[in-house]
Amino acid sequence: MSEKKSYQLIIIGAGPIGLACGIEAEKQNVDYLILEKGCLVNSIYHYPVNMQFFSTSEKIEIGNVPFVSHDTKPTRREALEYYRRVKLQWGLKVNMYEGVERIERMRGLADEQITTGTRNPKPETRNSKPETFTVVSEKAVYTAGYVIVATGFYDHANMLDVPGEHLPKVKHFYDEPHPYLDQKVLVVGAANSAIDVALETWRKGSEVTLVHRGPEIGSRVKYWVRPDIENRIKEGSIKVYFNSQLAEIRQKEVDIQTPEGLVSIENDFVLAMTGYHPDFSWLEQIGIQVSDDPLRIPFRNPDTFETNVPNLYLAGTVCGGMQTNKWFIENSIEHAVVILEDIKKNSFTKL
Repeated sequence: MSEKKSYQLIIIGAGPIGLACGIEAEKQNVDYLILEKGCLVNSIYHYPVNMQFFSTSEKIEIGNVPFVSHDTKPTRREALEYYRRVKLQWGLKVNMYEGVERIERMRGLADEQITTGTRNPKPETRNSKPETFTVVSEKAVYTAGYVIVATGFYDHANMLDVPGEHLPKVKHFYDEPHPYLDQKVLVVGAANSAIDVALETWRKGSEVTLVHRGPEIGSRVKYWVRPDIENRIKEGSIKVYFNSQLAEIRQKEVDIQTPEGLVSIENDFVLAMTGYHPDFSWLEQIGIQVSDDPLRIPFRNPDTFETNVPNLYLAGTVCGGMQTNKWFIENSIEHAVVILEDIKKNSFTKL
């Protein structure tokens, strides 16, 4: 492992909000480093190849860098190009392919490692000593006065917890429709991602069945997509089981529990678009208190985004816990401004 290095601020995650935090650090002349376990904007890179954003391009701009797209709603490909340009234009300091393994408090917890998962009901008194944290990555050890966790939620799928979910034909992440030509595809869910997958695979030659535990298509489905899926269902091109749940997955068929009873249908692939969630176990390991209720909201000061661990902040979609529709790029960008203003207010000494 390489020599220990010191920064005023370590930012974990190089998604749009992590980059926005880096930009604010640049503006405030804060010595920082962004650590990213994958590539730049790793979650966006793993979005479906043909995905189109719900937000307009100007609403997800960061750092006063114009985002010009061919359509009002930008595509994944355009977003990747845009955030590459942002990184280069601002000269952001990002170490990619360097995941963070653990964070340890150097003072303020009686030398206790945060990785023990000890919970504190209230934030402690701030520690004036700048070397508050030791951040251990896959490649190096760093010290930092402050840490921002901007890790999002896209890496961890919500599981179905049904027999057969381990089979290779079950996918919780979708990339493109080509592999599903002439295949019998079951799509689980009825939110934006599920509807996009159902329509795209059907248009590229799949026989598509949609299963949703609710009574209708999700209320937040993009307004320009809703008529499309409703018409495909109405004409019988895509079969749907509402108020139903997948009960079992087998190699060549699946069982669906419907209001009329158990139904078995032939099946080649299950695309479980059931959503994603933050890595709660990792958040707890680094000392962040997470609620025990189903929402699993991480503790943070609503005014500063500081967690119960002093000088450790949350930014972006990770703040929402299981409420993954609460925070998104366009309404999380300001988290960076708020956090860096709070850090600046504490006037720590540059390491």
